[in-house]
Amino acid sequence: MMNILRAATLVAALVSTAMPVAAAQCGNDSAGFANWVQDFKPQAVASGIHPQAVEQAFANVSYNRDTIRADRGQRSFKLSFDQFMEKRGGPTIIARGKKMKNTHAQLLTAIERRYGVPAGPLMAIWGMETGFGSFLGDQHTLSSVATLAYDCRRSDYFTEQLYAALTLVQRGDLSPAARGAAHGEIGQTQFLPANVVRYGVDGDGDGHVDLVGSRADALASTANFLVGHGWQPGAGYQPGEPNHVAIQGWNAATVYQQAIAHIGAEIDAR
Repeated sequence: MMNILRAATLVAALVSTAMPVAAAQCGNDSAGFANWVQDFKPQAVASGIHPQAVEQAFANVSYNRDTIRADRGQRSFKLSFDQFMEKRGGPTIIARGKKMKNTHAQLLTAIERRYGVPAGPLMAIWGMETGFGSFLGDQHTLSSVATLAYDCRRSDYFTEQLYAALTLVQRGDLSPAARGAAHGEIGQTQFLPANVVRYGVDGDGDGHVDLVGSRADALASTANFLVGHGWQPGAGYQPGEPNHVAIQGWNAATVYQQAIAHIGAEIDAR
């Protein structure tokens, strides 16, 4: 298992070699997407991605209008805390989270022993992101990431995500047919591809980082992400406490951070 520093170095090296001298031309609608893909593919190969992995990854990629609509229309984070909790089903997540904490007690104890992250915030994130794995998203992951890499609004950021996704395909840790959320988030706690490369953990010891099919991988990776963003074992995670900064690393929206902290505390309450 890679430690955080080694994983971060790997991603930095990947991105530094991946960025071509003459980048494929971005666009703001579907018109240039097919040409962009054809320009991007040899750049990916030149960056070190195996040609077979590139062809596999792009075999069914298309411009994703649902992704663009989602990227332009994020409004739920403008709600008040109470409105957000109601919209996201906060009380239901708390109730189910307590049951899931008991069901997976052995796994969660092992994760806390290793990373210092208690069950509460992990259950809060798992519940809020995918309803404890019940819905991982219905968008073709590689199409979503490629569309946002092509789109001019945040092309550099999502080009990094696309190179990371190609790396995961090459490693056998992401199926070219994988489906997830609209921005390319992967698995039961919804990692962007570069975060899978940075923080992904083989929690069940099968030799792969499978955030879709393995609860152990998904929850251990989430704990590893929080540690990578400053989590201190034994410290509090409510607003103003030391570990809240790690929760802030998970999502930039203040109301989302507050919800994780609140739901986590309710689940962790004895």
